[in-house]
Amino acid sequence: MAFTMQNEVLLEASPDAVWAAINDAGLLKLSIPGCESLEQSDDGWFDAVVKLKIGPISARFKGTVRFVDVEAPVSCRIVGEGQGGIAGFAKGGARVRLVPEGLSTRLCYDVEAEIGGKIAQLGSRLIDGVAKKLSDQFFQNFSKAFGEAGASDAA
Repeated sequence: MAFTMQNEVLLEASPDAVWAAINDAGLLKLSIPGCESLEQSDDGWFDAVVKLKIGPISARFKGTVRFVDVEAPVSCRIVGEGQGGIAGFAKGGARVRLVPEGLSTRLCYDVEAEIGGKIAQLGSRLIDGVAKKLSDQFFQNFSKAFGEAGASDAA
């Protein structure tokens, strides 16, 4: 089952600062809902383990993500895939753009993904709702972790 999602969030920081944050494995780990581990390899890949509950299905997904078509600090494409055992799989990508707005940055993203297995059987409305909820949680967590990282850097 394929799904798409678009969204944007306004962050109170420069594009350079936001770019550095989205490339910081420690900050991303704090931001990703259910993330148990996130490690960046020497070749730029991120290896992740994320535990999620999607409707009645709970699963631990193991996957890889990498940044391609990088135009720092303006845009990139994030591609990846993950396996959740019997629960299913997900693979796809997101186009990310950073747009300066005064002293802030608008982070815009377009996601295209393919999911399969038991999670795909839950239906598009449930999947769309869960994806939106996870996206909102990610950016709430990201904004909080980003703000705390900036505060600790200033101390």
